[in-house]
Amino acid sequence: MKEPQKNKSSKPLNKYIRFTSIGLQMGLTIYLGSKLGEWLDVKFNNTDQLYYKIVSLIAVFIAIASVIYQVLKLTNKDSDD
Repeated sequence: MKEPQKNKSSKPLNKYIRFTSIGLQMGLTIYLGSKLGEWLDVKFNNTDQLYYKIVSLIAVFIAIASVIYQVLKLTNKDSDD
């Protein structure tokens, strides 16, 4: 009996889906960080938006680190195939 052939055309599509989800995750991380900063500014009655700026910046760094980690993991996985 013949073994079923793997669909090679779905592999590039999976990469695009993976990269799209990484971008969405990055956007959501930054958005939630900014909302947390806004909430902290309101809770502690901070008029110069210090918490908003700090937490948003931390969220950007976390999002970038996450993207770098996921892309490195994805490229290492591809090089092993």
